[in-house]
Amino acid sequence: MKLSVLGFAVLACVLTIAASSFAKEKPNAKQKEEPSAKTVDSGAFGVFQNEKRVATETFSIVQNSHGSVATSEFKTESTNGDAAQSSKLELAPNGEILRYEWRETSPGSAEASVAVSNDFLTEHYKESRDAKEQVKPFLLPASTSILDDYFFIQREILVWKYLATSCKTQKGILQCPLKQEVKFGALNAHSQISIPVSLTFLGPDEAPIHGVQQKLSKIDLKSDSGDWSLWVNQQFKLIRIEDVETGTEIVRD
Repeated sequence: MKLSVLGFAVLACVLTIAASSFAKEKPNAKQKEEPSAKTVDSGAFGVFQNEKRVATETFSIVQNSHGSVATSEFKTESTNGDAAQSSKLELAPNGEILRYEWRETSPGSAEASVAVSNDFLTEHYKESRDAKEQVKPFLLPASTSILDDYFFIQREILVWKYLATSCKTQKGILQCPLKQEVKFGALNAHSQISIPVSLTFLGPDEAPIHGVQQKLSKIDLKSDSGDWSLWVNQQFKLIRIEDVETGTEIVRD
């Protein structure tokens, strides 16, 4: 997989692994200009079961000098009524979690938020808008990844983190250790559980995207909650996901 200068800059900025790329003079008290924002990815994923579209996730990732914000909306397509959820993940310039919010908008009204408290993550959860709030601390650092159930763009952010921390470039070519498992800590806020996950780079591969074979790179993601196969293109954007156990496909529109 070739890594262009622009591609590497996007990779480093979104994950903010190279914090120096954000180095700027601090504004004085007279400066009130907001930092310019850049959309580094946006679009939609279709969720398919037995070749039938059953849900859609729309998403965007915006980056500025303060960090990155990933927003997402997930909605099912059913004759029995739609289910809908939304999420917002705020990351600091060093890639650590600032705040995460999850909301169910249909058919229920559950909600959760995750923030850093005393160097560890704390989740506030309500089963409905009028329910009593529950507080659950996790002995997890701010560098933990968020991997909620229905927000696949969060898998893309984890892939970027893996590429930025585990791979290197030589003469403009991205080189990742083949079949070497790399482990990360993650939090599923919707289920209120912490999960260890591992990613393994499997190299170049072809996958069908809307009926057309495309040359991509394949990465396996394994966790206690399930195994996934992920495919990214040369711009490091997540193009396809497959749930290994159920055969559910998630494909970028």
